Amino acid sequence: MANPVALLARAPEKAAAGLREFGRMCAMGIDVVLAMFRRPVQIREFIQQFWFIASVSITPAILVSIPFGAVISLQLGSLTSQIGAQQFNGAASVLAVVQQASPIVTTLIIAGAGGSAICADLGARSIREEIDAMEVLGVSPIHRLIVPRVQAAIGVSVLLNGLVSVVGVLGGYFFNVIVQGGTPGAYLASFNALAQLPDLVVSSIKAFIFGFLAGVVAAYRGLNPKGGPKGVGDVVNQSVVITFLLLFFVNTILTALYLQLVPAKGT
Repeated sequence: MANPVALLARAPEKAAAGLREFGRMCAMGIDVVLAMFRRPVQIREFIQQFWFIASVSITPAILVSIPFGAVISLQLGSLTSQIGAQQFNGAASVLAVVQQASPIVTTLIIAGAGGSAICADLGARSIREEIDAMEVLGVSPIHRLIVPRVQAAIGVSVLLNGLVSVVGVLGGYFFNVIVQGGTPGAYLASFNALAQLPDLVVSSIKAFIFGFLAGVVAAYRGLNPKGGPKGVGDVVNQSVVITFLLLFFVNTILTALYLQLVPAKGT
């Protein structure tokens, strides 16, 4: 059994190590942004990664967005019925799906499917010393490998966000009208009551930022495996967990900023 005193004594060291790792990841994120504007552009690698991430993410995203939209619609339908505001159920469901559920679902799928594959691929290259060989030859791994993967994650995230929004709204409409006996006309008419164009814009911005975070975290952990093949499996799990934590933290900040900067419709 571990000594509690020893664990407490090592806590500052672990905290400092965690901060150093976070700092290195942020530094790599800045390097990725700068490398995006360097030539030559890795078009072939980008297309391959874009197609791969999209192929493994579209079906899970659609399947997950349907119950998300259904749960939100059912919960809000029950709540609006209790307070006598059934006419706003459609707008409230759309706002919840477009602003919050859609970018979150999209990024969870991107991180869980595409991000884990990116991390595993780069981790395997690292333990085979391919990354070191590229650096010896003067080829930047960030520009050659990481930038097209991060760009692909961003592109798929933004496009998939729109698809998830549509499927989630349709799922909410179905469950509100068919299951709860709502009125189709009232559901659709309530869109104009609360929903506005900035809601869709902020959803796309969130998807863009979340896709960037998922790609950077997966790439950073993939470049730093420890312990051989077992370490590759460990960093894959770590990349998904870290992305989830950053996702909800950044989403809270973006939502708070949006609610402060963009006035609600009708106010």
